[in-house]
Amino acid sequence: MKTTVQASIITTYRCNARCNMCNIWQSPTHPHQEIDPECLKRLPDDLRINITGGEATLRTDIDRIFEVLYPKAALLELSTNGYNTDTIVALARKYPNILIRVSVEGLPRINDSKRGLKDGFDHALRTILELKKTPCRNIGFSVVISPDNYSDLVALYELCVALDVELGTSAVHNSWYFHKHDNQVVSEDALREHDRFVRALLTSRRRKLMARLKDYGRAYFNRSIHRRLRGDHDSYRPPCGAGTDFFFIDPNGNVSPCNGSEQEWVMGNIKEQTIEQIMSTDAARQAMEHVSQCTRNCAFIVTERHDMVRHPWAPIWWIMKNKWRIWLGKEIAWD
Repeated sequence: MKTTVQASIITTYRCNARCNMCNIWQSPTHPHQEIDPECLKRLPDDLRINITGGEATLRTDIDRIFEVLYPKAALLELSTNGYNTDTIVALARKYPNILIRVSVEGLPRINDSKRGLKDGFDHALRTILELKKTPCRNIGFSVVISPDNYSDLVALYELCVALDVELGTSAVHNSWYFHKHDNQVVSEDALREHDRFVRALLTSRRRKLMARLKDYGRAYFNRSIHRRLRGDHDSYRPPCGAGTDFFFIDPNGNVSPCNGSEQEWVMGNIKEQTIEQIMSTDAARQAMEHVSQCTRNCAFIVTERHDMVRHPWAPIWWIMKNKWRIWLGKEIAWD
């Protein structure tokens, strides 16, 4: 195993959802402002690339974006709310080795309420069912855990097990990207339900061995989410990899270390320079200085993923220890 730098490309700020934990939809970009797919040829080969938004499938040239990046990327990922089923399924058929995560916030009532998208869960589920008919195998849901959707977490996981699809998790954040500064993070009620969820991961009943091993790995990643939900202020997650393990490109082509900071720390623009050139600029050095002094302690999966690869015995030991504790009827040891 090796670490792979991840580039998240925010293709648009346009969105057909009205999420209560993200206000991107209030500041949409105009199509003529958004980065031309040809500029993405400047990206180096062998990145893990996440295509996101807003809602990326609102771009009429989304196929061209995939056409440019599919042969370059070590893994190409689409993050979507699943509303535009036909577009998503067409991409999966044409580019079968991509990873697709359909974002939901719970089962129908909670999901549609939080996302402000009529019949949003229905569209998301239909997209997953149609994707299962394509050659694309790396498909699943993703959920942003927050204090107002925790009650559906275990049920959503059980649905994913029944459908034999993945479930990715993240924690709610405040940042320039989400245009939010009032998202609540700490929650005792969410903690109790999240404990049940991680126990379900550690006692996975998935049919395939690799799927069970993935659940165990996700349990370890959720250790940081749990400690974030209970209000731990430091040392609960590995050192941040912003700007080195991952970076972001916004719809205007601006390159920044991460999407979790209060302000966007722009290092350069992909329309004008290559990533290698951008990373050697004074603006990049200043941005990385901001990263080194950042105290936000975000629980981002990219940071966890790289640390798990670099220090594999830490998650292996934690998983084995807590599976044993669960078998003995004890509480999970989070630290």
